[in-house]
Parts: sequence; C-alpha cells; structure tokens
Amino acid sequence: MRSHIGFVWFSFLWLLFFGFGYSGDPFVFYEWKVSYINASPLGVKQQVIAINGQFPGPIVNVTTNWNVVVNVHNNLDEPFLVTWDGIQQRKNSWQDGVMGTNCPIPSGWNWTYNFQVKDQIGSFFYFPSINFQKAAGGYGGIIINNRDVIPVPFGTPDGDIALLISDWYIKSYKDLRSNLEDGGSLGMPDGVLFNGLGPYNYNESLVPAGIVYETINVDPGKTYRFRVHNVGISTSLNFRIQNHNLLLVETEGSYTVQQNYANMDIHVGQSFSFLVTMDQNASSDYYMVASARFVNETARDKTTGVAVLHYSNSQGPASGPLPDPPDEADTYFSMNQARSIRWNVSAGAARPNPQGSFRYGEITVTDVYVLLSRPAELINGKWRTTLNGISYIAPATPLKLAQQFNVPGVYKLDFPNRMMDRPAKIDTSIINGTYRGFMEIIFQNNDTTVQSYHMDGYAFFVVGMDFGTWTENSRGIYNKWDGVARCTTQVFPGAWTAILVSLDNVGIWNLRADNLDSRHLGQEVYVSVVNPEVSNKTELSLPDNAIFCGVLSSLQKQQFHKFRFSDAASVNNLSIVVLVGLLFICFSTIFL
Repeated sequence: MRSHIGFVWFSFLWLLFFGFGYSGDPFVFYEWKVSYINASPLGVKQQVIAINGQFPGPIVNVTTNWNVVVNVHNNLDEPFLVTWDGIQQRKNSWQDGVMGTNCPIPSGWNWTYNFQVKDQIGSFFYFPSINFQKAAGGYGGIIINNRDVIPVPFGTPDGDIALLISDWYIKSYKDLRSNLEDGGSLGMPDGVLFNGLGPYNYNESLVPAGIVYETINVDPGKTYRFRVHNVGISTSLNFRIQNHNLLLVETEGSYTVQQNYANMDIHVGQSFSFLVTMDQNASSDYYMVASARFVNETARDKTTGVAVLHYSNSQGPASGPLPDPPDEADTYFSMNQARSIRWNVSAGAARPNPQGSFRYGEITVTDVYVLLSRPAELINGKWRTTLNGISYIAPATPLKLAQQFNVPGVYKLDFPNRMMDRPAKIDTSIINGTYRGFMEIIFQNNDTTVQSYHMDGYAFFVVGMDFGTWTENSRGIYNKWDGVARCTTQVFPGAWTAILVSLDNVGIWNLRADNLDSRHLGQEVYVSVVNPEVSNKTELSLPDNAIFCGVLSSLQKQQFHKFRFSDAASVNNLSIVVLVGLLFICFSTIFL
C-alpha cells in the first residue's frame, strides 16, 4: 500500500508542477519495455527488438497538441535511444532521441521522454537511433489526428490501417554493423516484411512453406486509410495492391493534392497515407506487395514482400501473378512520380489556416548548402561515408549538452557549405544555422544507389530534383508554390534534390542519411539553431531527468533514472484536468 501511495503522490506532484505548463492540453502515458525476443519472419529463427513483447512495437495514436510521456525501460545488452521520426519537438530538441542531443539509455536503465506534438498532424514512426539497432526492429507507427474543430480534406475513412514495410536481413544487427565497419556491404536483403511478417506463399519455388504472413481484413464497399511507412534500412520499395487504386492524401504531416496511383515508390524513411476503396468483387483475396526497386528481376523475386487483403465475403485465396512493378529500365519513372506529389495549399492541417498560406517561394534565402555524398572510402584506415568530405563522428558528450554547459572542444561550427578541395576527414563539424533564417539545401548524390535524407525538428519544402549536377541555373525548375512539405526526401544516384527550410525551431537538429549503412559510417551532420536572445519562450530548459555522459558524467544523479510515471500501458483521451482530479480523489481517499 505504501508504494501505491507514493506513486499516486508522485504522479500528482509531477502533474501539478509540470503538467500545467502545457496549457491544459491532454496527456497520454506509455510504459515501454524494450527487449530481445525470438521471431522467424523469414522462416529462420533470429533475435529481434520488441517493445512490450511486440514486433513491430505499439502504435502511438494521439491528437494535435497532446503531450506524450513515454517511459522506456532498456532491457537490451547495450545502450538504446528511440527517436520520433517526423515529430518536430518544437522548442525541445532535448527529447529528440539522437546522439547529438541525448546520452543513450544504459542497459538496465529507464528514461522518460516527455514531449508535445505541437501543431502537427499526419503519419510518422519511431525507431532506435543508435548502434544499428533499427535493423533488428524496435520501430512502430505514430498517428497524429486532427482536432475535431479542424476539417480534414476527405471523408472519414471506415478504418485506419498501419503498414510498416521493410527490407530484412537474417544476420543479426550486430553482425551487419561489424561487417560494415570492416569494409563490407549490406548486400541484398533476405526479404521484405509487412508489419514484421514474411511473405504470403504466392510462389512455392520462392517462398518457403510455413511462413506467417500479414492479412488485412476489410469489408466490401468501404474506404480505408492505409498509412504505409518504409521502416527499412537501405532499400527503396514499391507498394501496390492488386486491382486497387491508391488515392494519395497525406505524406509526413502534409495533406497532398489527391491523385490516384497504381503503385508508389516509398523510399527509406518515408511515410504515405492512401485512401483505398474496396470496390472489387470478392471472388478471391487480393495481394498487397512491397518489392525492392532498382534491382534486377532475380534479386527482386527474392526481395518481394506479399501480404493479403481479405474481403469479409471473399470466396477464396489470392491467386495468379503479382501485380506488375514499374519498369526498372525507365529511370525517370520514380523521379516523375515524386515530382507529381503536390501540397494541398487550400487544406488546413493542425490549424485552421490553409497549409499554403506560408508562401515559401517569396522568402529570401539566407544560407545555401550543397551537400555532396559519395560511396564509402578509406579515411585513416577506416571505411567511412561523407558529406562535403566530412565523415561525422559522435562525441562522447552530446552536442546539446556541450552547448548548454559551455564545454569547449566537443564540436566545431565550421561545416563547409560546398565540397572543399581537400582530403576527406573524420570530424565533429556542424552547421551554424541562422535563427529565423531560410536555408536552401541541395543534396547531390554521387553514390550509385538511391539515398534518403531526413531532417529532425522541421518539415522542409521539396522544391526540385533532377538528374545531373546542380548549378545555380537549376533554380529555374524549382516549384515555388506547392512543393510538398515533409521531413524525408529521396535523392537518386547521379542526381540532386533541393529543399527549403525555415529555421524557426531553436535547438540542435540531426540532418542524416536514412540509409542506415551510409549514416552509420558517417553520413550525417547537425544544424545548430540558436536564438541570440536567450528566452524560455523559444527553447525549453534542460529536463530534470537528463542523463549525463562524456565529460559531464559527474553530474549524473544516482538512481534518478529509476522513477516511473505509470503502471498502466497507457492512458488515452483524458485531459490534464481530469487526470489531476482523479489523482486528487485517490490521494484524498487513501488519507481520509
């Protein structure tokens, strides 16, 4: 009883002193235990990373402006961090969950994330951000719903379905990691998963018997929202549903101009929402397919994930050949498809004003960075990847903590805005962003594979992409009106992609390759955005439960990581007022 009293009292005090700082917006609580479990997604038993025993992990389902509290218990045998891909962490890079802002959660510890999904809607996901752990799972979907007062630019779907598609390797993530560091490559994946499950046995010569596959149950005549996330580590995937159109309506927090697609290339780290109407007859089930892109036919047969769309009145199993993928010889298909995705500038999103009321094409650019990526190369005897000839190495003391405590020598604010005429080097050099500046970033891909790039803390405008080398004249083809705002973009080999981003979010933010092999070997950088006028109105303070490491290890409070916010898995749809009221009632009952 005493421990229960202590928990109630602690929760009451925490909500009383910290909760009201969020202007009465509702809270949602999650208790996560991160551990290894055994699974056989491709028919071979292996170790995967699960959350509360689930692989993939639970869906985080919240609404605009809600406060999310996630207490993460690390039961792995090495440090762990989770990052919230696409969640902008407004004024709060302390909660970003990457090595530049957070010390890792040591094995056997727990740490509580506390952030607000401020002014956001849409489809995102979370994943482990360090130690190559994403290759073993630990990921899950995030849904941010509109508030009731904000209209959605389409009718309410009859259901909401999350599909996490990913390339998958039978080798352990630790072996993949070591092989990369020794100069090897990932090679072709062993398969493609749907929600952590292997392919339906559509072809006995390609798919071993006994593999458990994903089945999505639907009713005829109804329309469902499919949120499709490529949570893999290196492979672009083409998603399609046999005999069904994909009506694109949203990507990574932006409503799009609604267009039908027969299939969609979804590159590493990207998320899309489609409305799919069950308008076919039910003589049989239908295939859902995610197949590797930019590979030969033999390799594609091996790297094809297949799930089943099952109508409630279906008369039999799916059969026949899979729906055709795009022509691999048509190199412009995927780029033209990407260019066709446009922002719905007349729709509201998290706020009533239209998305397009921010006229990005009329803003003066203050900083230009052309980031050149190349294949891995030997630097000081180690295989490394680079941006502008610099291979990023994470310091023992996170950048954000070093900035907060004025620790000298941890990083340099000297990242070059162009490729320099000098040998490649390993360094901790970051971009000095201008607060309230408007930055143009051009990703130039001199590698041989499609690369994806993601920026934490922001949604950026994808304004142009083309094959060849970017020049000043390339701005002539920019879309300056309705380029989609998102947080992840692809860059094709031998091509460039240009983005524009308004640096209005104070903090230190990760700009990274989402291809895990490229990132692990150094293809990332951080952007520091500092308000010269120190103010808690533009940046939240260091959280009381911060973990300290590196040169600041002596500041770590003994046992501080052991507190818990909740014994329940989650508390949904309750406002802060209701929570405080309930806790007060419990507290009064116990002591009266």
